[in-house]
Amino acid sequence: HVQLVESGGGSAQAGGSLRLSCAFSGSTYNTNALGWFRRVPGEDRKEVATISEKGVRYADFVKGRFTISRDNAKHRLDLEMNSLQPEDTATYYCAAAPYFTYNPNLWDFWGQGIQVTVSS
Repeated sequence: HVQLVESGGGSAQAGGSLRLSCAFSGSTYNTNALGWFRRVPGEDRKEVATISEKGVRYADFVKGRFTISRDNAKHRLDLEMNSLQPEDTATYYCAAAPYFTYNPNLWDFWGQGIQVTVSS
């Protein structure tokens, strides 16, 4: 059984920073791939950053601004978000799967989501 609990969201001004954390538990197999995704109302969930057997991946719209990190000893996945822009406003989700997949809908386990709001 995999559990994912996000924390650290909130509000920021454009150009500011926020850090998201995800406490994960479950088998090593089911948490091999971990990632952050986001969704805005009316749109599909999008990959933001992932760590898996594919290495570290970033969506083009966050490259150079966001950093994903994983601490297996602490069972924690973090997302450092810098140079935030209003278009980063979304609900952010932590997700896990045995293997990386390009389709967000095929990731197996999800956190409850956490809101990030960036004002101009």
